[in-house]
Amino acid sequence: MALMRDRRIPVLPNLITTGSIFAGFYSIMHSIHGDYRRAAWAVVVAGVCDLLDGRVARLTKTQSEFGVQYDSLSDLCSFGFAPALLGYFWALENFKRLGWAVAFLFLVCAALRLARFNIQGSTEEKEHFQGIPSPGAAGVVIGSVLFHQEFSSGGNLHFFPARVIFLFVMFGTALLMVSGVRYRSFKSINLKSVRPFQMLVLGALILFMVMLSPELAVFTTAYGYLASGLIETVFFMRKGVREVIESDDEDENKGLDDDDGKVTLLPS
Repeated sequence: MALMRDRRIPVLPNLITTGSIFAGFYSIMHSIHGDYRRAAWAVVVAGVCDLLDGRVARLTKTQSEFGVQYDSLSDLCSFGFAPALLGYFWALENFKRLGWAVAFLFLVCAALRLARFNIQGSTEEKEHFQGIPSPGAAGVVIGSVLFHQEFSSGGNLHFFPARVIFLFVMFGTALLMVSGVRYRSFKSINLKSVRPFQMLVLGALILFMVMLSPELAVFTTAYGYLASGLIETVFFMRKGVREVIESDDEDENKGLDDDDGKVTLLPS
């Protein structure tokens, strides 16, 4: 019976997930040895594998509960532990206890984010995530590292004000993972509904950015996605407040109309 159950485990998508775990482990090893550029790009490779495994499972119709749980553990390694260590060794080590506390918070929030998603995955909106996804949060860390490695002398982040800013960025990104801020999911996008010419223009722009500077492309994409959820949340909050005010005005106007329509009888 055990052999029969093992045969039902799909091989191809879970093999891609294993590749994501390997990339996360590779990143951890290079973070420890101080090769931050390779460590950051390894997380990018893990993100590509994370995008592919679910799509391959859907295309081959090999989705399974085993794959869901395995993918979740992979994400904790590649987008929780790996970027937390990378951020710590690159910029936060000199803060001592505060530095490793922020790195630990990032790891814990990634674990909590994944656990909440596993529970709410079936009931959550398909168009939005609740809180920034762990790959998006990891992208903020690796985007910062790659930007620094490309446009400076490399190595650790030595400029103290920049280290303080990154400390707050990593702290805020960790909290955003467990927040109620909605982030748009691109899994529900129907590419068939997009015009081919628009796709070609978008593809050309992406290739232009990658050819110009891959590090800058990762940086702008990561921080753009981080800001998108905050901007969209503020927009919906303002829209909700406006709708409440308009509904209150309509109720007041109805009340005035009802008063105008009443006939007051004076006592004789």
